[in-house]
Amino acid sequence: MPQAPLPIPMPTMPQTFDPLTHQGKLPSPCISLCVMTPSTGLCEGCHRTIDEIVGWSSASETGKRAIWLAIIERRGTASGAQ
Repeated sequence: MPQAPLPIPMPTMPQTFDPLTHQGKLPSPCISLCVMTPSTGLCEGCHRTIDEIVGWSSASETGKRAIWLAIIERRGTASGAQ
């Protein structure tokens, strides 16, 4: 009898990460769940647009901070928080 596959834990974005108080270089929001949602234009894993994903490596720390703040806002909207 075949066994059901074991669930693989998926990485998640830290719930307590604050880009405004983070010290040092800002980490990439990528959690290796790279699927673009056509209806929103956002990655299902990190909630970035394709332009934000492509430009991440060349973005300034100020630009990365702005992207992180946009992600946090998007995640709040996606979870129903206002």
